[in-house]
Amino acid sequence: MDFKDQIKQLSERVLKLKNNIHTEEATKNAFIMPFIQSLGYDVFNPLEVVPEFICDIGIKKGEKIDYAIFRDDTPIILIECKHWKQKLDIHDGQLLRYFHVSKAKFALLTNGIIYRFYTDLIEPNKMDEKPFLDFNIEDIKDGQIERLKEFHKTYFNPESVFQSASELKYTNELRHLIQGEFQEPKDDFVKYFVKQVYTSAVTAKTLEYFRPLVKRTLNNYISDSISDRLKSAITIEEQVQREDVIEEVVVAPIATSAGKEVETTAEELEAFYIVRSILRPVIESKRIVHRDALSYFAIFLDDNNRKPICRLYLNSGKKYIGTFDTEKKEAKSEIATIDDIYSFSEQLIKGVNYYQ
Repeated sequence: MDFKDQIKQLSERVLKLKNNIHTEEATKNAFIMPFIQSLGYDVFNPLEVVPEFICDIGIKKGEKIDYAIFRDDTPIILIECKHWKQKLDIHDGQLLRYFHVSKAKFALLTNGIIYRFYTDLIEPNKMDEKPFLDFNIEDIKDGQIERLKEFHKTYFNPESVFQSASELKYTNELRHLIQGEFQEPKDDFVKYFVKQVYTSAVTAKTLEYFRPLVKRTLNNYISDSISDRLKSAITIEEQVQREDVIEEVVVAPIATSAGKEVETTAEELEAFYIVRSILRPVIESKRIVHRDALSYFAIFLDDNNRKPICRLYLNSGKKYIGTFDTEKKEAKSEIATIDDIYSFSEQLIKGVNYYQ
């Protein structure tokens, strides 16, 4: 069972059992210990997971945190647990104090349903007030699972996670700001758009007139974009299915009706080596191979067309890169030059990790 399936299974377990969990200790045993186990750590090995870990705070000796995950005899993640019915907002101060006196770089506050991950992005050795990763396991999104996977014992790299935490912190804050503007646009936000389309002086009355127009236009634009992407996804999926059938049957060089064979260009090979260099930290280069076709240049893992990494469309007027999600659905993005492939590093690495 892969990591995503384990988390989904735990989500179902929480939904099924939570109304029968009446104590904090039961919450730990039923929800939080299985969660730690799903991250690849042995909850019954005191060298990896230490329950009731002592964090002396100043003159207060013997202060304990529920769990500490260790690596190389050093705590890497502190975990403070609460009963699943308790709200977490009133408890983050306690975790902050533990974090300050520990060598751990990450901290987790959870009630077995809500999980909040913290680090020290703002001030070294002082836990941030806001978590960089916050999710509800009863409604966890695929993107959140991918972020959570970075904490798995197999993949955990403190420097890499810290960098991801920084990006996630700011994207979350930007997301909340954008969401707020979409729901109730502020004056400065409305004024920015009004000045582009309205030539007269922008007064308070003008802003009130345009506010609902801006809000409605934004919502319509989002709806139209979603509709267009769904149509595009259906078209691409149908194309992928047809091409997969062709790839499985045809093993000889692909030719046009006029007998023209596929020609691999120097640009395609250069793009292939860019993809290889991106993936080299997570996979052996020899496992990354390419196959050329008339309409695209494909890159696979283990020379297996069931393990597509990406497709490159470089021989027409515009250039595109096609990346794949967990269900092997292709998303095509326009690129100006093959150097733009580097900006898709995260998607490519995630794509390879799907097959690990």
